[in-house]
Amino acid sequence: MEFLPAQEDLWHIGVSILCGSLIGFEREYRNKSAGFRTIVLICLGSTIFTIVSKYGVGSDDRIAANIITGIGFIGAGVIFKDKFSVMGLTTAAVIWTAAGIGMAAGIGYYGLAVSLSVATIIILSLFSKVELMFEGWHLTRVLYIGFHDTDLKRLEEIAALLDTHRIHYKRKSISKHNHKLSVVLELSSNRNRLRSFNDSMVTLDFVEEFYYNS
Repeated sequence: MEFLPAQEDLWHIGVSILCGSLIGFEREYRNKSAGFRTIVLICLGSTIFTIVSKYGVGSDDRIAANIITGIGFIGAGVIFKDKFSVMGLTTAAVIWTAAGIGMAAGIGYYGLAVSLSVATIIILSLFSKVELMFEGWHLTRVLYIGFHDTDLKRLEEIAALLDTHRIHYKRKSISKHNHKLSVVLELSSNRNRLRSFNDSMVTLDFVEEFYYNS
């Protein structure tokens, strides 16, 4: 029985912590729910299970499969779904990726683990600018509007305003509560037109509140 870890295992652990720290720092900087410590521990935990599987007899595949299953539960826990939108998908994907990187470090593929960590940071950091560029061309958002009364003519005025700003829209639902009308619309346009539309919405007295769900 050995009480001290093998030097090779210490390298596995060190690289795992390094890779998890790289990704975790980016997540912490952006103030995500799965931050620095969480990502490091997920990466390290996957490495630990991978190292342990090395000392078992014929258990490698089973432990690796269980890592994937366990990480799936953690990833599902950070996904939030309301009536019209889903949030946390990117964070769940980062958790999944960090676990894979931890497994790579656990079997000694240091170059692969570090390379995947750098690639993940590039995707999270630089690709967000690509998303913003796409949003400049086309953007889809779900808009909730609450009115002060139940006058259906308000919907016609909103529709006219949308047409004025050349925004495509589709009504998803309409409801009444406490003698007040509310409607949910799906809007499609570019960022500048939506911004101009928002400025116009603020000036409407018959609109009690409005906000976007995604």
